[in-house]
Amino acid sequence: MRFGAIEAGGTKFVLAVGSSPRSIDSLHVIPTRTPEVTLAEALDWFRSAGPIDAMGIGSFGPAVVDPEAAGWGSIGNTPKPGWSGCDIAGFFSRELDVPVGFDTDVNAAALAESRLGAGAGRGTLAYVTVGTGIGGGLVIGGEPVHGVAHPEMGHIFPRRARGDEEFPGICPSHGDCLEGLASGPAIMRRWGRSLSDLPREHAAHGIIADYLAQLCHSIFAMTAAELVVLGGGVLGTPGLLDRVRSRAEGLNADYLPGTAAHSIVAPGLRQGSGLAGAMILAEKAGRDLS
Repeated sequence: MRFGAIEAGGTKFVLAVGSSPRSIDSLHVIPTRTPEVTLAEALDWFRSAGPIDAMGIGSFGPAVVDPEAAGWGSIGNTPKPGWSGCDIAGFFSRELDVPVGFDTDVNAAALAESRLGAGAGRGTLAYVTVGTGIGGGLVIGGEPVHGVAHPEMGHIFPRRARGDEEFPGICPSHGDCLEGLASGPAIMRRWGRSLSDLPREHAAHGIIADYLAQLCHSIFAMTAAELVVLGGGVLGTPGLLDRVRSRAEGLNADYLPGTAAHSIVAPGLRQGSGLAGAMILAEKAGRDLS
């Protein structure tokens, strides 16, 4: 079978066609603009790339991932202009006449990391991306966790780091939630530069590490996950992952059962987790059809 995959991000859409996550025949990247322009350009590329049997989409959120919901496959109430209510899955299903698998981009990435990346052979994994926003996906027993919606790990309220008590945060809904304090735009608003451009001795490195360590500790405490995979542009900052690990160990204080089994790691698939996850979603949609 031949599959199409889309990693639909707020900045760019990564498009691919192949026979499996490890066998990509064609790859293409387009900027994310209005839904009408972006989806039409993506559709033209898939048609030019040849027929496919199924498609998988890992999309920026919030997204409607409950297959029983009337709006399944669409974008929820997003601040990105024009995209709220956009029926991405339905569009490609209708236009290409193929079954479509759909989930959030971070759930797709978590799925790929659990099967093919850093979590291969592990039972429970959380994937967190820290960039323009902060999002997380949780995989238990090989499947992404869904409830009435999908996890929103970026919108928890962390304890304020020492020396960072006054910054109000930038989240339009919650102010100083994790995303409002530790995302890339929050760092730029607070200090005027990206974290990787600030000197190694700058207090920002410890502050951001503290917030991300609180998230990791919370994930371990609430889910008993074996692994937290930290990805996204902010995690490209040299030394940040080690700072997060060290701070998370301090927060835990040797309390949690199975502490020795908890790990905080970089993505095993590097930048390819989301696209590989979308391909896995396509494979599942193809199997379900047959």
